[in-house]
Amino acid sequence: MVPSLDRSATMLVGRSEELKRLDSVIGSLGQGGVPAVVDIAADAGMGKSRLLSEICARARRRGPAVLRGRATEYERHTPFQTFTDAFADVDRAFLDSDEVPDAAAPVLRGTDRVQGAAPGTGNRDRFGLYRAVAEVLTSLAERSGLVMVLDDLHWADPASLELLDHLIRHPVSDRVLLVVARRARQTPHSLAAALARGVDSGAVLPMALRPLPEQDSIDALASDLPPGDAKEIYASSEGNPLYLLALLHARRHGVSSRGTTVRAHDGTVSGVPSGLGSLLLDELTALTAAERRTVEAVAVLGDHATPVMLRLTTGPTTAEELDDCIGALARRDLLRRGSDGRLTLRHPLLRALVYENTAAPRRAEIHRGAADALARAGASAAERAHHVERSLVGWDPAAAAVLSEAAAQFTHTAPATAAHLLDVVLRLMPHTPAHARRRGELTLARARALGVGGSLRESRDLLHTLIGGSGQDDASLRGDAIALCAMMERHLGHSPEAIALLQRELVRTPGPEPRQAVSLGLALGMAALNTVSYPDVRDDIGRTLSVARANGDLMGELGALALGSLGEAYEGETAAARRLADAAAGLADGLTDPSLTELCESLVWLAWAEALLERYADAERHADRGLDIARRSGQVHVLPHLLSSQAFVRLNTCRLPSALESAEEAEAVARAIGSGDLLAFTLCFKALILLPHRPLGDTRALLTAEEAVAAAGASRHWWASLASCVLGHTALVGGDPHRAQDAILRAGGPELLGLQPSIRPGQLDTLVSTALAIGDVEQAARWAARAVEEADRMGLHGQRGAALRAEAALAQHHGDARSAADLFERAAQAYAPSGARLWEAYSLLLASVQAQAAGDVPRAVAMWEQARRIADDGGARLLSGLAALVRPQAEEAPLAPTELDQLTAREREIAELVAEGLSNQAIATKLYLSRRTVETHLSAIYRKTSVSSRSALAGLMTRTVLDRRARGQ
Repeated sequence: MVPSLDRSATMLVGRSEELKRLDSVIGSLGQGGVPAVVDIAADAGMGKSRLLSEICARARRRGPAVLRGRATEYERHTPFQTFTDAFADVDRAFLDSDEVPDAAAPVLRGTDRVQGAAPGTGNRDRFGLYRAVAEVLTSLAERSGLVMVLDDLHWADPASLELLDHLIRHPVSDRVLLVVARRARQTPHSLAAALARGVDSGAVLPMALRPLPEQDSIDALASDLPPGDAKEIYASSEGNPLYLLALLHARRHGVSSRGTTVRAHDGTVSGVPSGLGSLLLDELTALTAAERRTVEAVAVLGDHATPVMLRLTTGPTTAEELDDCIGALARRDLLRRGSDGRLTLRHPLLRALVYENTAAPRRAEIHRGAADALARAGASAAERAHHVERSLVGWDPAAAAVLSEAAAQFTHTAPATAAHLLDVVLRLMPHTPAHARRRGELTLARARALGVGGSLRESRDLLHTLIGGSGQDDASLRGDAIALCAMMERHLGHSPEAIALLQRELVRTPGPEPRQAVSLGLALGMAALNTVSYPDVRDDIGRTLSVARANGDLMGELGALALGSLGEAYEGETAAARRLADAAAGLADGLTDPSLTELCESLVWLAWAEALLERYADAERHADRGLDIARRSGQVHVLPHLLSSQAFVRLNTCRLPSALESAEEAEAVARAIGSGDLLAFTLCFKALILLPHRPLGDTRALLTAEEAVAAAGASRHWWASLASCVLGHTALVGGDPHRAQDAILRAGGPELLGLQPSIRPGQLDTLVSTALAIGDVEQAARWAARAVEEADRMGLHGQRGAALRAEAALAQHHGDARSAADLFERAAQAYAPSGARLWEAYSLLLASVQAQAAGDVPRAVAMWEQARRIADDGGARLLSGLAALVRPQAEEAPLAPTELDQLTAREREIAELVAEGLSNQAIATKLYLSRRTVETHLSAIYRKTSVSSRSALAGLMTRTVLDRRARGQ
């Protein structure tokens, strides 16, 4: 029997292995351990869409809800189009219910809702939008799970790709599965990178489609042909299903195809193999003129291809004639009608070929007709923008106004699309004096959109051009461009360049008007903070404050006070920092949210200043308010700073689950912004939180710290120094004191003068521990004394606690358990007034061990119980785990044998050196052994202790030592 075209086109051939894997994943929804995403990659025509149809059918039979969406080639600048297409399958009653957050509207309903809620009610934070979409997916999956299938992602718009990246990094739940399909050769770098990271983390299951098996293909699709002809046609298709079907169709209809092969590298503009394109276009030769016009209109209209829209764009034709055309095309399986009434061509490749082969004037005419029809229907500029853009053949002020309005609507939720639309307008706008002012405004708006979207260098370069071309008449525009350019330079790690640019502008003659002088002065102060050079601009900040006060600029005054407070806190000038913070807080608390929106960044500086001054409640209050304002006003660039300050406060006050949530959101925003320095900054706090939040032996904190150092690169920002210090801290806890010491000294130099005074006591405390671990007691004593000196100068409780802990470590090393217990307890008491519960618990735990060693069991028990309670309540699993290991014993109990007791003396010696961080070669040199002998001993150690890595062995050694100390041994 000859397979019909319709039946053969929908048959699934040779994919049993892939279906088996997918069935297993879908069947495991809700059981844990399921990947968040299945990534199906293959060349054009390899059967991705057909496989997805089968997946959807099987999932529905199993019970989960199924949503299916597709990216389209000619709508790549329609934000969230891929997801909007999928959500079109959702019951409208559910989308209109209270279960659906308003913030998700631009994704759920598309461009007709991109303007979002009324001003001030909050839909300008695209990261909040992503969280809202995750909430919707969770709600849809509650009953029986959810499978969302997204096809042709190589064509997805940037906003959809960023949303997918968010869902990969933050899987919704184990009841939601995303199945995505793409052409591997045409996948954008950002999508490939997101999927690769997901594979590394276990969130993504990769699946590459191979060519169809020869015999399966012939048996299913060409059983009516002579075996020799069938094999020849299969060879020409190279196992590509779509090409094979096209060749068989041509063969059965008398079209010669001998010698034609796929040659996937030899493609058309849309990536369709040229041989396949010729065969598919051959189907169109038999169409009437009306049918051809209808096919062309469907290809051009895309998502707007409804019968009503077709009647408006196919020329003079009646409704009956159009229905006849649609019917005839459906019978040829060229057109298909969706459940929502929209018409589509049989395959995206066919649409691409028809679109490319439609005459350019005809394409523009259809797009123009669609744009006019949408305008008459009252559609927003955002919804009309796609057709307006593609209808342009020259400068059109009315069209430019539509695109500019749409760009403004997209700025916060889809900045890449906003930048693209403004680029279209600027390319067509005449270079005449009459348009100069408007060109400058649109260029500034495009640079801002590029920056928000993560294209920092492109934004900076565009601003350089704008600044260089502006004259004296454009002073205001120039000042705004310079302030924005300085921000881009900071994010790129070029704070010295930003400082030079700002200083040059501030001394220009004539100078900037007061409002811009304040703006530029604040930008200068922020750039100087990044390069640890605040003292160099202290007077500039003072002058900025004076200008703001003289001109009644309350927001400028607040900004200067807050920035000055942060600068003084960085430098350890506590009295000055407190005075400025008090004034800034009083001013901020008396202003309304709309007033603060103008300079939301002032709340960043104030919150961080208060956090460094250990005023944690005030810091969190101002960070929370800043976050609310920033999200409602779309000020994405301040979110990582506010979220990190919030995370830092919650870390210190021992609320680790919520601290990690804030840190991970800050990381996600920093990645989207595209700043390596900002990413390093956010990863530092994530690593610091992961360290106490994860159990003993977990390496996530160390890996995150290593990524922070890599992200900072060769940056001269203080964030790079912070990243190295965090790496040092995590390395020490991981049992590598040599690496820890090296990282901190590399960041701060031998005397730590490269570090801000505000963080020196904490780093000196860590260095004391590293020095003691490697046997340099004299250096440890010097660093402990330095910690006391630095802490006394600043007069802050937490800094004094770190110094006391350093002194306690020395006393412990010298065997003076009673003095060590006293010092550790005093450290805990120093942290208590500010509410730094994490460090209070840590210090109490150390004090408990020493009190037990000194024989003061009741005191040890009391401190241990308090420490354990704080750790358990705050999610500090590292401390909870250590507490379990060092629990005080009222009576001395015989030591239970451990894995280490099985080791020989030499093996025990080597294990101890591994725990100290020595390499195999260093151990061999120290013990006068060959490296091979050391490796042989290590193999025996791993076998006897049942560990498989150096870090695990170091953790075992640490636990054993702590356990014995707890028992007074």
